[in-house]
Amino acid sequence: GGLGLVAVATCMFFAAISGSGPATVAAIGSILFPAMIAKGYDRNFSVGVVASAGCIGVIIPPSIPMVIYATSSGSSVSTLFLAGVIPGILIGVVLMIVSYFISKKRGFVGDSRTYTGREMWNIVWEAKWALMVPIIILGGIYGGVFTPTEAAAVAVAYGFFVGVFIHRDLHIKDVYKVLAHSGLTSATVMVIVGTATVFGRVLTLEGIPVTLANSIVSLTDNPILILLLINVLFLIVGCFMETLAAIIILTPILLPVALKIGVDPVHFGIIMIVNLAIGMITPPMGINLFVGSRVGGTKLEGAIKGVLPFLFAM
Repeated sequence: GGLGLVAVATCMFFAAISGSGPATVAAIGSILFPAMIAKGYDRNFSVGVVASAGCIGVIIPPSIPMVIYATSSGSSVSTLFLAGVIPGILIGVVLMIVSYFISKKRGFVGDSRTYTGREMWNIVWEAKWALMVPIIILGGIYGGVFTPTEAAAVAVAYGFFVGVFIHRDLHIKDVYKVLAHSGLTSATVMVIVGTATVFGRVLTLEGIPVTLANSIVSLTDNPILILLLINVLFLIVGCFMETLAAIIILTPILLPVALKIGVDPVHFGIIMIVNLAIGMITPPMGINLFVGSRVGGTKLEGAIKGVLPFLFAM
């Protein structure tokens, strides 16, 4: 199951660059799906493992949902980033274990070729410009060189320089298309943020968060049971609502509940993001399933079948 393990590990590394689940699935899937199919891997399994590992894209820092949660809750972005490392690695390890046992049962193998130490070093050295991205972003934030917002600008400038002048796979004439696509994506998020902020304000004025908090707390005074109920709610919401919209709408409603039972807002944010990340592979809204099935050339039903073991593991 070598290629399955590589798929998970690569998604974990790419998560430290992109901060987006669907982007991770699209980028890694387009590279690994052909290789996995050529090695005899089942197409549905291939899509399942990459779609599941793509969820780590929003857990391992930097993470777009973490930035949105920090904005909604007033938490520290850098603290949230730090808190996401262990859950992201834990999920990656669990997915690797599941992938290993499924591959062993079905006879999926890795690459038969062995590499010398020098060859491995040459491969790593060739990838040095890409591997520098998470070092620059996270190192700069934790080193106090720049803020998370400034880190985004630095990463874009670095990516532009490497793409145009070093790898030369980004042409100046294509920059307009990249900027237009980025503008469209940003505008979409801004509309969601704007309308959700208004909605959150209305909820606050009507006292709904406080009412809901009191209602949940009145069911039980056990903090663990309350958190389990909230976990189940997030899993259900993740099936039907886009991650960023869910964070913006639910944070002002449920954060007071968490604070009332003594849960740290950063801890609560990670609980929310991990649960909603699982929603990326649960139909009908599972965005990673749609991206994975499109890139992997399989039907959505097949992608759902392939993702089930990993979904239960997560």
